[in-house]
Amino acid sequence: MLNQIDLSRIDLNLLVLFETVIEERHVGRSAQRLNLSPSAISHGLGRLRILLGDPLFLKTPKGVVPTDRAEELAAPIADILARVRSVVATAEPFDPARSQRRFTIGAPDGVSSVFLPPLLDLLAKSAPGIAISVRQLLPRQGEPSPDLAWRDALAALEARDMDIAIIPQAEFPVRFASLLLYEEDFVIAARQGHPLLTDQTLATYCAMQHLVVSHMGDTHGFVDNVLASHGCSRQVALTVPNFMFALAVLAETDFISALPRRFVEMHAARFGVVSVNPPLPLGRFAINAAAPKAAMGDEGVAWLVRLLQASMDNTIDKTAAHSGNRPAPIKADT
Repeated sequence: MLNQIDLSRIDLNLLVLFETVIEERHVGRSAQRLNLSPSAISHGLGRLRILLGDPLFLKTPKGVVPTDRAEELAAPIADILARVRSVVATAEPFDPARSQRRFTIGAPDGVSSVFLPPLLDLLAKSAPGIAISVRQLLPRQGEPSPDLAWRDALAALEARDMDIAIIPQAEFPVRFASLLLYEEDFVIAARQGHPLLTDQTLATYCAMQHLVVSHMGDTHGFVDNVLASHGCSRQVALTVPNFMFALAVLAETDFISALPRRFVEMHAARFGVVSVNPPLPLGRFAINAAAPKAAMGDEGVAWLVRLLQASMDNTIDKTAAHSGNRPAPIKADT
């Protein structure tokens, strides 16, 4: 967007002015918001037009409207300003009780549905000004290795596109710090009164119509691999793109689905969905929070990681705590 020569003479305040005008769509209101005169806003827009080579805003009887070029620039400029504000915020002592920072956490939807409610409870009590953006993470399609399936998430962390990733990955490159938040396994979920609840044999399970959560609509998953190892198979009648939608569908149909146990425990009851243990062990996996070690030098990020641990400590079941699966300290050693 800006070449090297432009960067040597650009005034960052011009980007703030652009952001304000595109939000307000009015020179007068923008002037009031920035404590400037309307003529100063107009002068700044003139400098921006020269710098960016576009009229940017066109006058109308009710204010101004952005050009197509201005609409294209809105998101990149907002991103630039967000990063600058984040840098400035980290230069000051971090006080969660007074901070107005926004943090971005990436996670699959079945994981964010578990950690977010207790995290929001703690934020409301101790850091009401903190804002959270949740970014949905998806594994690489067709990647057979669990520890490689989430490498796009790790790349996004290093690019600082998000602050923390919470993913079902056990091992991380040494340049990342990681924290075990909880361990997860699977249950079979179905509506109340479903025939499977009174006949939980493997044969009955395989004969049922199955729902699979798959963002891309793939019908084959790890459950099919487990069944195949025992000489069995199942019929996948429906795929849906997220776990909450899965619960809503299960409540109104005779489909069954293998879903994360902790997710089901937290959310299934309000849909009238219940669960039973699977007829075959479907394995356990670790849910870890990860951030680059360099990012952990940011007091705000380090605080948020600790808060995530505290939020899960408040909800973790006693069985996991007594079995030695309690979240461990941050692993930041090389």
